[in-house]
Amino acid sequence: MNSRLMRRFLAIFLCVLVFMPYGMSSDVSAGKLKPPGETFTPGQWFLGDRPPNYNSSKPPIVFVQGKNGSSTSWYGETTYHGVNDMYTKAYDAGYQTVFVQLYDAAGNGSENQYTNGRLLATMLANISRHFNGQKVNIIAHSKGGPDTQAALIHYGAHQYVGRVITLGSPHYGSELADLSYSWYAGWLGELLGQNDAGTYSLQVGEMAKFRSATDSHTNRSKNKYYTIAGSNRGPAFSALALGGAYLGSYGANDGLVTVKSSKLVYGTHLFTDSTLDHDNIRQGSKVFSRIEPYLRSAAVSQVSATSEASIQSDTAIHSESSSYITGGKLSDSQLTKKEIYVPAKTTGTISVYTASNDTTVELLAPDGTIMKASGPKKDDTILPGSSLYTFQPGELAEGSWTVQMKAANEKDAYLLVSSFEEAGKIELEMAGKAKAGETSFTLKTPKQTGTTSLSFKFNDPDGNELKQTIIPKTTNVGEYTSKLPKVSKPGVYNMTVDVKTKHVNGKESLRTVVRSVYIE
Repeated sequence: MNSRLMRRFLAIFLCVLVFMPYGMSSDVSAGKLKPPGETFTPGQWFLGDRPPNYNSSKPPIVFVQGKNGSSTSWYGETTYHGVNDMYTKAYDAGYQTVFVQLYDAAGNGSENQYTNGRLLATMLANISRHFNGQKVNIIAHSKGGPDTQAALIHYGAHQYVGRVITLGSPHYGSELADLSYSWYAGWLGELLGQNDAGTYSLQVGEMAKFRSATDSHTNRSKNKYYTIAGSNRGPAFSALALGGAYLGSYGANDGLVTVKSSKLVYGTHLFTDSTLDHDNIRQGSKVFSRIEPYLRSAAVSQVSATSEASIQSDTAIHSESSSYITGGKLSDSQLTKKEIYVPAKTTGTISVYTASNDTTVELLAPDGTIMKASGPKKDDTILPGSSLYTFQPGELAEGSWTVQMKAANEKDAYLLVSSFEEAGKIELEMAGKAKAGETSFTLKTPKQTGTTSLSFKFNDPDGNELKQTIIPKTTNVGEYTSKLPKVSKPGVYNMTVDVKTKHVNGKESLRTVVRSVYIE
């Protein structure tokens, strides 16, 4: 390169440096911005760069991530959809951004909403002082929604915040959390050392208790809530797809949370999007332009009397299931077989969670064909730390399908979850929160030829099976009612019901429904 061209190149390069917008981060990943400084210590917070088009009339945005998340949830890699550009979109729109670290950021598991909420409330007070008392708005993903509500309502941080937008938040819990604390998951949970307060807090029963204490609180109406939901179950064979298949009986869902659970009765539901799963619902390119108009102000309007009147507690929750669930120990080098009878041609998903990643897992079709599982993949959703094996045949023919498992070491266990697209489902009506000795339920089984029998397993808050017998009464054909056993201490109890149908051809099919309930 001659000297004239070299001088021209240097001049252009210097101009670029001089006129680069003030505050723009030089740390760019895949074309997306990253904050200038990070800390991953729980209880600490930090600012994003101040954009060149910063408008001080716009409230700062505080991002609150979900279970097991950290600040990188908003600008780092997503699980399935590449880099999250949420921070970039907020920066480009002229917003000052703030990132917080809850206890989950330490990487030692997730905490419940009260513990995280108390910590978040302290940070919000400090953030408010930094902005001279200016109110902020919050964007919260997944469990970040309940964590935020705990901070605002139970720990007084409502005074620092105007509006809250929740993205796929399990406001009424997730049936997947119930599954992870069910009787059949016990062996596997014990091997994995499962003691995750965050997952425990998302059981339907525990969230019913939280909703009762939260929705009746005087601080509840001091902030404005907006919600969005997704109804896409994520990429094929992903943990989201399998979670979505299980949740399918409970309604439309994003792979982890049902659309119904994503909505607050007194909130404004902005939209439900069939392209959004629980992972990309937090991506800026997917949602920011649609939620941004609600972030321009921190003003809070009064909640209408209609919304107030529609809030109910201790009401029955309707659950449905067309799944077969089982689990237990796996013996070293011995073949364990579990037969799943499919009474009519259907579609479905069969998943096996194990403690080890070298377990042999196969599926034997009725015609003798042996299928290899997809996986193993590490699961961070239902049973963190487990290995996930998946079968998703295009069609499940009528007949007996057999899951064959062989452990490679002496300490292994499994949880088998199969979900079917069947017309007939088990239906359960039971409150999310009730008083000891007064917790009744109604169970309906599908109408079909053959005889039906029920068996119940009832776990206490510590995971121990209670020996009290549940004897339901038959009210109509296929309809049963009973009360849960009287218990001696309050907490979340988990009920697992197996419905066995003996068909006219002599074959037996099993279907399972799992539900938690908080008993006062």
